Amino acid sequence: MSLDNKVGNKVEDALQNMDNDKREEILSNFEQFKSFLGDKVSKGEKLGLNEEQLAVAAQKVGDYLAQREEPRNREEKLLQELWKVGTEEEQHKLAHLLVKLVG
Repeated sequence: MSLDNKVGNKVEDALQNMDNDKREEILSNFEQFKSFLGDKVSKGEKLGLNEEQLAVAAQKVGDYLAQREEPRNREEKLLQELWKVGTEEEQHKLAHLLVKLVG
């Protein structure tokens, strides 16, 4: 299994096991979401993950949110709409942009 797949699986497991109250706290406000994602990007960088691996993790987050969560604000709604109409390649590019936004 590649490192990218391992990172993706860890992200998916963490999202699925997250407490509902914590998830609601993170998603209730776009600034909270950016702060949460920024913290995870920072931790990933400290673990030695490169930008591509961070984007893979961000893409897993995007997939999870688009499939399982309702947007709580207009920024999340816009991201969800862009995610849904994008190809997998475009979603990956958007994930790179999210990593840059919060990094």
